[in-house]
Parts: sequence; C-alpha cells; structure tokens
Amino acid sequence: MQVRRTVPARMGLFLMAFLWLLSFAPLQGMAAPYAAMVIDARTGEVLHSRNADTRLHPASLTKMMTLYIAFEAVRNGEITLDTPVRITKKASSEPPSKLGLRSGQTIAFRYLIRAAAVKSANDAATAIGIAISGSEAAFARRMTRTAKAMGMSRTTFKNAHGLTESGHLSTARDMTELGRHLLYDYPQYYNLFSRQSTHAGIKTVPNTNRRLLAAYKGADGIKTGYTRAAGFNLVASAKRKDERIIATVFGGKSGASRNAKVAELLDMGFRRAPSRAPIRKPARPVYAGNAGLGATVASLAIAPTSSLRPVLRPGRTAAVQVAGTVAATAAKNGARIQDGIAAAIAAADVQPTTDGDGTRPAARPNDLVLTSADPTVQPEPEQEIVTRLSTSGGHLWGVNVGRYTTRYEAEKVLLKTALSEMTTLEGTLRKVNQNTRGFDATFQGMTREQADLACRRLQARNVTCFMIGPS
Repeated sequence: MQVRRTVPARMGLFLMAFLWLLSFAPLQGMAAPYAAMVIDARTGEVLHSRNADTRLHPASLTKMMTLYIAFEAVRNGEITLDTPVRITKKASSEPPSKLGLRSGQTIAFRYLIRAAAVKSANDAATAIGIAISGSEAAFARRMTRTAKAMGMSRTTFKNAHGLTESGHLSTARDMTELGRHLLYDYPQYYNLFSRQSTHAGIKTVPNTNRRLLAAYKGADGIKTGYTRAAGFNLVASAKRKDERIIATVFGGKSGASRNAKVAELLDMGFRRAPSRAPIRKPARPVYAGNAGLGATVASLAIAPTSSLRPVLRPGRTAAVQVAGTVAATAAKNGARIQDGIAAAIAAADVQPTTDGDGTRPAARPNDLVLTSADPTVQPEPEQEIVTRLSTSGGHLWGVNVGRYTTRYEAEKVLLKTALSEMTTLEGTLRKVNQNTRGFDATFQGMTREQADLACRRLQARNVTCFMIGPS
C-alpha cells in the first residue's frame, strides 16, 4: 500500500517539474540574438562573421558614434575641448549608467567625452549631442548621416546614448567598421578607451571594459554595451606586435560570457591574420556637420555660364572662377565656411582687372569733376547707413532659430537658414545675441505677419523656430 501511494506522488513531482521547465521555454526565445564579426584592422579583411548583417539593438555601442562626432566637431572648430557646456534637464534626467550631472550646471566638453567613453554615461552622451547640434534629435540625424557616409548602410540612430528606442538599430558589421574608423581617423583620442579609470570633472569613473582590458593581452579598447533588448555587446580591439584585430559581439548572455567569447574571437583573429600586412586606412567620411551648406555656398561662388546680364571682363571672369574653385575645395574638405569665403575673396583679388586688350584701364584723373560746375549747387550730404533695427513701419518682430554654445555655430545656422528660406527672410537682419545660456540665433526686422509666416515655413522644414515680439 505504501508503494501505491508513493508512485503517484513521484509522478506528480515529475509532472510539476516538467511543467515548470515548459514555463521557461518562451523566455529562451526572448534572449537577444547573437551576432559576431572579426576583422584584421590593418586591411579591413573579414576573418570571421556570424549574423553580421542582422539589424540588432546596439545599446551603448551607440556612444562610439557620439564620440566620433564629438572628435569631428572639435577638429572642424564647431566646439573646443574646453568649451563650457550647460547641462539641460533632458541630459540630467537620463537613466543610468550616468555621471550624475545636474540640470543647469556647467562642465567642460572634455569631461563629457571622458565620461561617455570610459563610464558609458548616458547623461554625458546626451549633453554632447545637445551641445553640438542643439537637440538630441538633430544630433541623432547627424549620427545617421555620418554612419551612411562611412558605409554603415544598415544603421539608424535615434539617440546619443543607445537606450532601446524603436528604429535605433545597427549590425555587427557596421559597428566593427565604426570601431576601425575611431582607431584610424582619430588616433589622438583612442587612448581614452584603454584607461582603467579617468577623472570626469566631478569625480573619477571606472572603465566599463576594465575586466577585458586587464585580462586579455594587447587589449586596448573599445566599447561595451548592455540593455535587456540588446544583451551584452562589445566591440574590442587588441594589438600584438604588428597585428591588430577588432572583434564584435552582439547578444552575449552575461558580461563574463561575452568577454570570454570576445577573447576567443580575438584569438581566432590573431591565428588567421598574417604577421605582416599593409595598413589600408579607411577613407574618412565626408564632413556632415554642415549638411549641404558647403555645397550651397560653393555653388553661389561659381560664375554662371550664361546670363542676361553683361558679360564680365576677362580678368574678372577668371578671378571668379578661381574663387569658386577655392570655395568648393574648402567646402569639400570640411573647412570652416569663413575660411572658404576668405580664400575665395583672396583669390579674386589676386587677379588683375584688365581691358579687352590685356592692359589695365587708366586711373580716374584727380581733377575730374563729378558734380555740377555751378558753385551754388551743393551735393546732397552723404546718407548714414543704419544697421540697427528700424523703429518705424511695425518691423519690430523677429524669429529665433535656436540657442547654441558658440557664436560660430549660431552664425552658421543663420546663414544656412537664410539660404534655404530666402523668400520670407529676405531683407531681415541676422543677429546673434549672447546671454548667460549661450548664443541665440535670430532674424530681426519683420512685421508680426512676416515673422509668423517665416516661423511656419521653417517649422515645415523641421527647423526649430519661435517668434520674438517687440522688447
């Protein structure tokens, strides 16, 4: 009788255990997909790949692009490492991992870079994006433009930090390529990724990748990432003698297992890579900071081939052509707009103005009388050119198109906006107003109706804009 009671009891236990295991089956399907890529960093040759083109959540690998654009912005004079950045409420409210920035505080741009690279701080990454582009949304669009210019064809960014967001996706192949660009395009900053810890302005922060850096021989970067949707991600680089390998993993089950897999992939890379290979650096992507403005300015500088206006004298035509070439070259190379314009003007001034026969026109005689010989007729007095805002005619309104951290950035936005919306902004005064929070880019000298129309047209172009009334 005891056996008869025990057997059903045991069967019940087995059945309960079986049902308990079945309850976890759906969770296994929710695990983040796995993808991997290994390349010889010197040549870009692919040594191993698995699901390398599957679009997945990159998590904080996103900050590699945030940092790339930060380095690019410094290189092109948009901002400096010592520029004080005022922290917005948006940046300070980002969830961990974070540096602990407070809304309204000011911190040097270099410390935001350190915190994003080493600590993987979300608040620092958002602050970088807002400081460069004025808003995180605008910065994310720039991130995507830069990615496309690099050949990262399956990557779309929606934020600067990498927290899960619809449409914010990348691939193992694309992130490996981004790691290679960081290594070769900005080697002067690459040491950031190998620091076990760094001082980030308000405190010293540890490296999220410190365990692999300490455990794997030759490892010197680059970036970790984790979210529930992404799993444990890592782009790692290691150098041994003349060989350098970059390995990427998406969807690790834990930090330890991810690091073990990356170490295995790096070992595979060193086994398969030749001892010697030529270094073929990737082509630096076209500077996307001015998003079409350089091409517009360059096109304006080129002399038209046909026109109803009188033909320019030969010497002057050559001057304008040279000016256009210089301006276009400057824009193509990502030079500052002012430098390109100054170069164009300088080139034009070099060319002598001549008559058709190649000789300079005679100078105007000193004794030439241009006014009436009648001494009783007096010339009208010179009119003073007033550049301040007129107080007549109701032209007391304006529009604000954003606040920026540098005067250069504000002036650049004003010029770009004026070129894109000539109809409604023609005749307005471009003005940068400095205050304690930054530099406001404004157009002034409009009626209320003109300001309202201008704002509506600019907002239709996704340009931030609001009206400014009489003060």
